[in-house]
Amino acid sequence: MNQVKTPSPRHALLDLAPLELDCLNMLWPMGEGTVREIRDALAPRRPRAYTTIMTIMDRLARKGIVERRKTGRAYIYKPNLTAEDARAHALAQVIDSFFGGSKELVIAHLDDGSPNATTHVGPKVNAADSVAPASASAAAAGAGSGGSARPAGNSSLK
Repeated sequence: MNQVKTPSPRHALLDLAPLELDCLNMLWPMGEGTVREIRDALAPRRPRAYTTIMTIMDRLARKGIVERRKTGRAYIYKPNLTAEDARAHALAQVIDSFFGGSKELVIAHLDDGSPNATTHVGPKVNAADSVAPASASAAAAGAGSGGSARPAGNSSLK
């Protein structure tokens, strides 16, 4: 019997494309929103066509990152996990994948910042390149990237 396994929202976070993460970052403070509301919130920083945002939100729904319900002619999207839960899970994935599960190596890496300061289990991780919410409040929390870089191993949109 062949079963297709769908990724859980918590597993797919590091696989998000920069625009997917930007849309999610616009949605978190809203709580829920339409494609138009998400596009309008994103427009000052990253203007995109309505259809582009609609496609991105559809992908996020298929990945299980957001849920949607039809209201009139529009869908209303709601995130399936909080921004804090997403950050915690993404950070745990980075620690496991790049630092062999060692929080101490992460702290040493962040404190010193030099490539030879500790024994690295994986490639050097730039904090700005990890799962980085683009909102100002998320950046203040130490996780902002501006969406210009993708996490390692993410070669295409899904």
